[in-house]
This record gives sequence, structure tokens and C-alpha cells, in this order.
Amino acid sequence: MSLIDLANPTRFLALAERVLPWLAAVTAGLLALGLYLSAMAPDDYQQGATVKIMFIHVPNAWLSMFVWGTMSVAALGTLVWRHPLADVAAKAAAPLGAAFTFLALVTGSLWGRPMWGTYWEWDARLTSVLILFLMYLGIMALWRAVEDPSRAARAAAILTLVGAINIPIIKFSVDWWNTLHQGASVIRAGGPTMDRAFLIPLLVMAVAFSLLFLTLHIAAMRNEILRRRVRSLQMMQASRQAA
Repeated sequence: MSLIDLANPTRFLALAERVLPWLAAVTAGLLALGLYLSAMAPDDYQQGATVKIMFIHVPNAWLSMFVWGTMSVAALGTLVWRHPLADVAAKAAAPLGAAFTFLALVTGSLWGRPMWGTYWEWDARLTSVLILFLMYLGIMALWRAVEDPSRAARAAAILTLVGAINIPIIKFSVDWWNTLHQGASVIRAGGPTMDRAFLIPLLVMAVAFSLLFLTLHIAAMRNEILRRRVRSLQMMQASRQAA
């Protein structure tokens, strides 16, 4: 089944009903495995047991950027390719991205307190991620503020593409400015610098959280399509009564 086929909401709903149970089962299994491996990972010689916050913090931080990237692709689908489900995908992704970004901020603060001596510091990485969280909230507010779905979709798509400039700022902030955060230790030119005892649980958790996003995103898109169908039926019924 191609992306063109999935432009049909009915076909998308049929696919969602088939894949969601399997995705949910695989996601739950990987999360359980990842949490077990994270719990069994050794304490760090400097950070002690607090290093294990990394297994929650890092996947959420990755997803906070990835979800905005997904929304940016959907925004192009709305403005350029006119894909019927592009705005549905963007609207469904925004609350998930906000949740992942919020969790990244909270776990980062909890991890930073024993390491840096403070829950918050206005350095480049922390500030740019906070801006990303506020942008997610702004997108969600925009969807609610504009009554016409097509106008809301176009406005949200434009704002999403403008806000995408913040993603490379977050990614490269540790290289461009002096920040409390360390540089990349997993995805880097010379290969990971992290010990396998930490790297394997981190990768398992990253895959598990990515599948969690995929599962929740498909479910949210399904719910949005059904909500729009109900709204259309209500409007048709109201117009018939008015006539």
C-alpha cells in the first residue's frame, strides 16, 4: 500500500485497525525490556545511579525534535502536495511532541540538579528546548483558535515551517556555544563514545519510545479522522434541519 493509497481516510482507518494491536504489543515488550536493561545497567563512577535518568531523558529529547521534523514534513504535505491527511498527521503529532518535550525538560532538570547543582540554567540547549515546548503549545492553541479546519491547517503549517529553524539550533547548540551539556556521544563521526553497558539500554529505550510515538500517532490520527466525520455529519444534519 503506497502513500497515495493512504490518502484515502477509509483505507488509513482500515490499516490502523490492523497494525495498532501489533504495534502496541511490540512497543510494550520493548519498553519492558528497555526498563529492565536500564535498571540492570551499572552506576556511573562519577554520576552514580542518577546516570540512569539518561535512559528516559535522551529518548524524549530525541523525539522532541523528531516530532517537529515530522510535523514539518506534514506541513509541506499540506502546503505543497495537498495530501488529504497531512494536516491530520500534523495536528495529531503536536500534543505528542509537547509531551515528549515536557518530559525531556523535567528529566533533564532532575538529572542536572546533582550534576550541575541547579535544576535550571539559561544555557543555549535548555533555552532552545524550552522555546520548542512553547512552540508546540502555540501550534496546539492555533488549531483550537481557528474554527475552519482548512484555514487552521494552513496557518499551522506555515508556523511549523518557520519554527523548524529551532531544530538545528537545538542540535548544534553544544557546538556553537558554551553550554553545560556535553557534545554528542552516540551519533557522531567517530562512532559512539559510550560504554556498551549504557549504550545498549539507551538504544533499546530509544527504539521503544519511537515505537510508542508511532503507535500513539496512528491512534491519534484515527481519532481525528473519526472526529471530523462526526463533525461533518452534525453539520449536515444541522443544515437539513435549517432547511
